[in-house]
Amino acid sequence: MAGIFKATDILLAAQEIETRGEVFYNRLVETTTDPKLKELFSFLAKEETKHRIIFAKLYERLGQVELPAWTEEDEYVQYLTFLIDSHTLFRLGDVEHVKQFMGTAKQAIETAMGFEKDTILFFIEMYEFVPEGEKQHVKACIDEERKHLRLLASMLPK
Repeated sequence: MAGIFKATDILLAAQEIETRGEVFYNRLVETTTDPKLKELFSFLAKEETKHRIIFAKLYERLGQVELPAWTEEDEYVQYLTFLIDSHTLFRLGDVEHVKQFMGTAKQAIETAMGFEKDTILFFIEMYEFVPEGEKQHVKACIDEERKHLRLLASMLPK
């Protein structure tokens, strides 16, 4: 499996994560009746769109960039694959399944928190593979995902 992954593959995966996040949050906007949650989920859907665009532009700028030599080990490529496959929104199924998400407000918030945590971990790993001049874009997304996690946690019923 070594050598199959490229840094740009990670950026494509990041775009897919953000696309699924946008779909997920829009689904929550449609199904929630709590005005505060509806507003929060709408905000988060827009944030996912913003991040997807950042990663699409980064992908265009980078072209075909190989992973650094120290990552050529099968174990590391398997680890990155696991991060993607185990991500909350990928475990929910394809985009059509994500569109069908149903749950209580608490379940929606907890699922969203899992999504944000998984995304933070993935972006931290991705940070290692982008050129120095592009790292600030990934770091900004990590910081925003952390804010999203705090916002979601504040909405959990006490």
